[in-house]
Amino acid sequence: MEDLMATAPFSLDAPARRRICSDELSNLTRHHYEQSPEFQRVATLFGYSASACKPVEDLPFLPIRLFKEFELLSVPRGEIIKTMTSSGTSGQAVSKIFLDRTTATNQTKVLVKIVSSFTGAKRLPLLIVDSPSVIKDRNLFSARGAAILGFSMLGCDPTYLLNDDYQIDFGRLDAFLERHEGSKVLLFGFTFIVWQHLCLALESTGRRLELDGILLHGGGWKKLASLAVDNQTFKARVAGLCGISTVCNYYGMVEQTGSIFLECSAGVLHASIFSDIIVRDPVTFVPLPPRQAGLLQVISLLPTSYPGHSLLTEDVGEILGEDDCPCGRKGKYFAVHGRVVNAEVRGCSDVYAPQ
Repeated sequence: MEDLMATAPFSLDAPARRRICSDELSNLTRHHYEQSPEFQRVATLFGYSASACKPVEDLPFLPIRLFKEFELLSVPRGEIIKTMTSSGTSGQAVSKIFLDRTTATNQTKVLVKIVSSFTGAKRLPLLIVDSPSVIKDRNLFSARGAAILGFSMLGCDPTYLLNDDYQIDFGRLDAFLERHEGSKVLLFGFTFIVWQHLCLALESTGRRLELDGILLHGGGWKKLASLAVDNQTFKARVAGLCGISTVCNYYGMVEQTGSIFLECSAGVLHASIFSDIIVRDPVTFVPLPPRQAGLLQVISLLPTSYPGHSLLTEDVGEILGEDDCPCGRKGKYFAVHGRVVNAEVRGCSDVYAPQ
């Protein structure tokens, strides 16, 4: 992991990445098999043997929904320093993710490393398109709160754009812009919140911002899809209302915090050296070749305190290519098409509720 931390996150070609992923994932799988009774039972159903060497595609994985049903740990509970919960609508079970110091530290370091490879090493003034009320108990908080705290480390002078009623605090915004006049800024927010409480709010007031900066956003598209707002429409509206031409979507989940997948200038999502993506047939679960849509399996080399290293999601997508993206980054690149039919809504910005 120390060697990986010293390596540019999109610099290794397929053979090097596969060798690293195979070794690290085998070690992680063995660790979780020995330390998590629940994971051991699932791995046994796969016919897993800790002494046998298998390719990445044949190692056991967990359906992501299991985190809603069980408290899964691979370290003694006394070593847990932070518990994160997934977003969920009223009445839905939420996932609980247990972090020890090593996992939490590595996830934070990798998040900073991946995002800074897109935004640059310099820490930019940060405008958070959310309300400060989201951050409550820092030892037990939601995926949304965890993401805000994680992304806050990427910038300086983190400032919340919205008040507790989810309205733009123009006084706070103007003071932020005055402090950083002439500087490039970084904005972070969840997709629907940016749309509803920044874009539509600016339209309603007739105000337009002239920001030189980058917007990072993610956390669910279901509500925007119902409004017939796609990625290109979203980007165009942000550019027209805020002056921001660099708008970067990301794909990630609380079960694999840190090793997120960022959208490049070519409009595709990239896997870094800390992660991998496999697409499986939704009936047979056989791995599918590029350009065939199926269920996304996400792999992260970071979780040691809980068995979240290899998860079958409820998202549908396809791998578009590897090592040949026009943006120049190496690694697999892919697209997410949406949720499987009847899957629960679980994106942070799909299920948010103003406090």
